[in-house]
Amino acid sequence: MDDQGKLHIVMLPWLAMGHIIPFLELSKCLAQKGHCISFVSTPRNIKRLPKIPPNISHLINLVELPLPHVENLPEDAEATIDLPPNKVHYLKKAFDELKNSVAVFLEDLVPDWVIYDFAAYWLPPLASKIGVSCAFFSLFNAASVAFFGPPSVLVGEVEVTHALENNIMKPKWMPSSPSVFLRLYEAVRILDSMKENVADVSDGVRYGLAFWLRFVEEEVLQKPIIPVGLLSPTVQKSGTVDVEDGEWVKIKGWLDKQSRTSVVYIALGTEATLTQEEINELSLGLELSELPFFWVLRKPLSAEIDAYVLPDGFEDRIKGHGVVWTGWAPQLKILTHSSVGGFLTHCGWNSIIESLSLGCALILLPLLAEQGLNARKLHEDKIGLELPRDQQDGSFTRFSVAETLRKVMVDEIGEPFRANAREMGKIFGNKDLHDGYIVNFIKYLQDHKHKKGKEIM
Repeated sequence: MDDQGKLHIVMLPWLAMGHIIPFLELSKCLAQKGHCISFVSTPRNIKRLPKIPPNISHLINLVELPLPHVENLPEDAEATIDLPPNKVHYLKKAFDELKNSVAVFLEDLVPDWVIYDFAAYWLPPLASKIGVSCAFFSLFNAASVAFFGPPSVLVGEVEVTHALENNIMKPKWMPSSPSVFLRLYEAVRILDSMKENVADVSDGVRYGLAFWLRFVEEEVLQKPIIPVGLLSPTVQKSGTVDVEDGEWVKIKGWLDKQSRTSVVYIALGTEATLTQEEINELSLGLELSELPFFWVLRKPLSAEIDAYVLPDGFEDRIKGHGVVWTGWAPQLKILTHSSVGGFLTHCGWNSIIESLSLGCALILLPLLAEQGLNARKLHEDKIGLELPRDQQDGSFTRFSVAETLRKVMVDEIGEPFRANAREMGKIFGNKDLHDGYIVNFIKYLQDHKHKKGKEIM
C-alpha cells in the first residue's frame, strides 16, 4: 500500500475490558493492513493490554490520558473491573471529563478518523467541530441494538413504565420473533442502570445520542452501517506453551489429563456479581453433573460481598475432576484446548464469538445488560441451551444446573446443540470471510477520509 492510501485512526473505547479488547482487536486488524492507530485509554488500562504482535507494534501508538479527579471515585479505579456496579457512574463522570483532553489530542493530531464507543456521546459534535470524521463501533449485535429502540425511547421521551412493558413483551418497533423479549428481572436491572446518576447523563441518553441505529429515522440521518466482521482474538495452538506463562502451564497440565471435549469451562464475565446463594447452587450443580469442569471464579465486585464461600467439603469432593480457579485465566487458550467441549457463559457477545469460532457448545446463564437477548436467540436457534430460572427473580437450582449441563455435554437429546455449535464454527471461525469485512470497511474509510466531520456506524 502506498503512503497516500494509509490512514491514521484514533480509537476511543469505553473503560471496560469487554470494550477495550475488541477495540484493540479492530486496531490490530487495521494495522495488519498498514494503517496507523492511536489507541487512547487511561494509564492503568494501557498497562492491562495484551502484548501487540511485533510485526505491527510500530503502527499502534498507545496513548495514555489520565482520568480527571472525581469525588468518590477511588484513585486506582480506571475500569469497570475496579469498581462494584453501584459505583460505575462515578467512572462515567470521569470519562466525560476527559472530553477536553480528547479535544486537545485530536486538534494536535488531526487524524483521518476517530472510532468511538457508546459512552462518548459527546464525541461526534466535538469531532465535527474539529473537522474529523467519526465512526461508532457497536459491540452489541444488531438484534440487541434494535430491541432497545429508537432515540425517543432511549432519551426519555417515552415513559419508563412504557419502556418496561416493551422490554418484557415484544417492542412495537421490532419484527415478530419469539426470542425478542427480556424476563422481568432482566428488564428491571437494565432500566435501573439507565437512571440518572452522578454523571448527570443516563445510559439511555448515552445510547440514544451516541449511536442507536435509529431505524425509524434512517432516511433523515442517512448514516451508513458498515460491518467489520467478528473480531475473535487469535492464539497460538495449545500444543505449544510459553515457558514464562506459569499460570497457563498449570492450567494446561490439568486440561491435558482430561478426555477430548469432556470439560465444561465456566466463566461469567468481569462485571457481574453472583449472590452467595447462586454460588452455592452453581457449585452443587457442577458436582451433581459429574462432569469434569474448569471454573474461573473471580472475586466479587459488590461492596456487600467480600468473598464467595464454596459449600462445605465441595473442593475436597471435586478433586481430580474439577478446578475452581480464582485468578486471571487465559480464556481463549482454554477454549482452544481439545479437552474443552462446553462453555457455561454469561452470554457476553465477546465470549459468544470466541466460543462459537471454536465450535464450542454453549450453556447459557445471562446476567447483565443485553445478555438475556443473546441467550434467547441462541436458545431459539438451538445453538445453546439456556439454564431454566425463576421468571420473577432469576434464581436457579443445583438440579437445573446439573440437568442442563448434561443435556448439552453428553445426553443424546443435546446432540443438536453440539452439532449446531460445530456448524457455527465454520462461520464464526472463517478468517477469510471476516477479513473481507475489514477490507471493505477500510475501503470505505479511505474513500471518505477527506470528508471531514462525516459520521458513520
